Amino acid sequence: MADHGHKKQFEGPLCWAASTIAGALVGFLVAKLAPAVYEAGHPIVPLWLVAPFALLLLSIAVMPFISTHFWHHHFPDISFFLGALVAVYYMVAYGAADATGHSYGLHTLGHTLIEYYSFIALIGSLYVASGGVVIDTRGRATPSWNTGLLAIGAVLANVIGTTGASVLLIRPFIRSNRGRIRPLHVVFFIFIISNCGGALTPIGDPPLFLGYLKGVPFAWTLVNLWKPWLLVVGILLAMFYVYDRRVGPGTPPEIPDDASTHHHGLRIRGATGVAALAVIVAAIFIDPLLSRRFGVSLAVPIGPVVQIAVAIAAYIIADKANHAANGFSLFPVKEVGLLFVGIFLTMMPALSYLSHHAPAWNITSPTAYYFLTGVLSAGLDNAPTYLSFLQVAFGDQAINPESVAAFLAMPQGPQILEAVSLGAVFFGAMSYIGNGPNFMVRSIAQASEVRMPSFFGYIGLACAILLPVLVVAWAVFIR
Repeated sequence: MADHGHKKQFEGPLCWAASTIAGALVGFLVAKLAPAVYEAGHPIVPLWLVAPFALLLLSIAVMPFISTHFWHHHFPDISFFLGALVAVYYMVAYGAADATGHSYGLHTLGHTLIEYYSFIALIGSLYVASGGVVIDTRGRATPSWNTGLLAIGAVLANVIGTTGASVLLIRPFIRSNRGRIRPLHVVFFIFIISNCGGALTPIGDPPLFLGYLKGVPFAWTLVNLWKPWLLVVGILLAMFYVYDRRVGPGTPPEIPDDASTHHHGLRIRGATGVAALAVIVAAIFIDPLLSRRFGVSLAVPIGPVVQIAVAIAAYIIADKANHAANGFSLFPVKEVGLLFVGIFLTMMPALSYLSHHAPAWNITSPTAYYFLTGVLSAGLDNAPTYLSFLQVAFGDQAINPESVAAFLAMPQGPQILEAVSLGAVFFGAMSYIGNGPNFMVRSIAQASEVRMPSFFGYIGLACAILLPVLVVAWAVFIR
């Protein structure tokens, strides 16, 4: 039995290594059979190179239906195989240095890996630190109580980010609704807290933070986006309240008498976890501070190092009773980390193809920016899509504080930036991969035995519920 357990312990990493090597070999072979094409010294990414990204998304959507057991055990193999294929193709086909001595393939790959490192450091550290924080809810959940909690989460998302608010509140939200929780409860949670709620500050959602790093003033989002935020979040909260009333009280679980009273309240346990969350959020600003104040720009950002170190310390120090109360496990962050390394790598050709061809689409109106940014944010991750369309708006001009100030002084500049910002943040809720917290919340909910919709099932619900609200926002504020 001991030998069997030892074998199981290493079975996963060995399969991952084999899948990575196989993907690398295929990528090398493809690069030799279909070498890169350059036009006027610039690499041209062919459409067929987007196939691995499409295949990975299709696997996420379909494989759980075909064989849940196979997908549960082998999703890292598929992610690593496809990611390694694209990474090695970029290194081989686009590896040659240009006239300036830079390699497009190595530069793009390095930049992507740093983005992934920053992404998973933030997502993972917030998840681990929040695992030691228990929010005890007193009283049975009611539609009014649930709606109030979602409203608080929408505001909190702008202080600790959509990821922080999501991982902090999803467990108490599920616990307080024991016996009546439905998948649509969690879907509304993703709509409101994991996405739309974070439109007011650069801390709120990754696309807005990237805009801040490029030179968008910190207060610009609050001053210019609060009305659309209020409309969209308000409508979603009203829709949730109506739905939650229809659900009814459900089947009350066996809970202590004091928890079943009609007097509602919250109690937070885990002071070290709360402090760790604050430090992790503050660490977001370490690298921008070094860059802006002291002119120091490191090749590898140090903020994520701080976040990882704080998360490890928080995990060690946390009261294990709090972990037990949360049903804490590392599987959700493992699932997100292993899948998104493939998503980030296979997404490189898709974003390059978009950046090369989008200017030819002659995008000029805020409406076009809103819906194109939105649709592609749902399937390509909203942060890089935001930057891609912002670059389309700026043309050949670099995005920096000076060019941003000049752009906002143009007649249509503020309207276009508003359209790109809202399209990225709001439409990021349209799929599980549109925004980082979405998949995390889904994994936590499933670990709590909530049967979440499939990939396409979730998109169908988003089209039926969220999309009409976003069209209303367009009609009122963008058109």
